[in-house]
Amino acid sequence: MFSQSFIFLLILLVIAMIAKNSTLIIAVAFLLVVKVFGLSDRIFPIIQSKGISWGVTIITIAVLVPIATGEIGFKQLGEAVKSSYAWIAMASGIFVAVIASKGIVLLQNDPHITTALVFGTIFAVAVFQGIAVGPLIGAGIAYMAMKVVELFT
Repeated sequence: MFSQSFIFLLILLVIAMIAKNSTLIIAVAFLLVVKVFGLSDRIFPIIQSKGISWGVTIITIAVLVPIATGEIGFKQLGEAVKSSYAWIAMASGIFVAVIASKGIVLLQNDPHITTALVFGTIFAVAVFQGIAVGPLIGAGIAYMAMKVVELFT
């Protein structure tokens, strides 16, 4: 009666509820509702192909809101460049963005890696109250680690 994927999602929902992780609860509940209403064949391919891009766009919008509201302006930027911590933060932002760009390619091209990263992300979100941006960064880190391994093999 219930498919393996439906049962898997129900288990994830229970884990999310036990962990009190609202992000995972909403995500899993949304997927279950789509499945229950029989819309998965139309909606899932769109989400799978464009969802990461949409998510990155939404995160970018959220990060830019303080600029749009005027909370952050040129004055704050000028003050920030005087701080060593700001330079560390900027370098970290650059590093993470470059890593994530490599991660997208890996996620799109290697289903085995994608599966492992998704499970790692779900585990981190459910158990450690992590945030589900992990697949991009995780894939980027995996990509870099694979390149290092390739140097020695």
